[in-house]
Amino acid sequence: MITSIDSPLPVLGIAAWSGTGKTTLLAKVLPGLQEAGLKVGVVKHAHHSFDVDQPGKDSYKLRHAGAAPMLIASRQRFALMQETPGQAEPNLNDLLALMASHQPDLVVVEGFKAWPIPKLVLYREGIGDPSIANGEWVQAVAISGSPPGVLGTSIERLDLDNVEAITQWMINWAKAHPMYSGF
Repeated sequence: MITSIDSPLPVLGIAAWSGTGKTTLLAKVLPGLQEAGLKVGVVKHAHHSFDVDQPGKDSYKLRHAGAAPMLIASRQRFALMQETPGQAEPNLNDLLALMASHQPDLVVVEGFKAWPIPKLVLYREGIGDPSIANGEWVQAVAISGSPPGVLGTSIERLDLDNVEAITQWMINWAKAHPMYSGF
């Protein structure tokens, strides 16, 4: 069940239909956000099972043997893996709570388009239902092709192919957010 968001962090959703380029855009935007001084955390929703550890590796063997959770750490990184068989879709509040201790200046949420969080919607003409661009939580729409109908007057319009403009919009949005901690 979707509830309200209870997060001490600025949270911005990137919402779009599959095939629109959410991950591709984020990979281009993140370096610019970092150059601007933002520490950005990302929560990505997956619609399928996935592994971050590989078959044959110790972490994989231990997780499959029943370790729950399984945490692997080195000087360069750590990863926490938790099996969740039979669980409903993840609760975004729980995932954001995991991010809080890392104190990012901004958390970007890729997916979770039904959750009530401020959103930057990506829209490519001909991909998915255009009504995604006019939801109650939509702050801006980055468009490639014809606009998806009439956009609300409070919704910022961006060019999906202009990475610099999208990056600057995200920086400005983070600075204007009530939970902005300064960067």
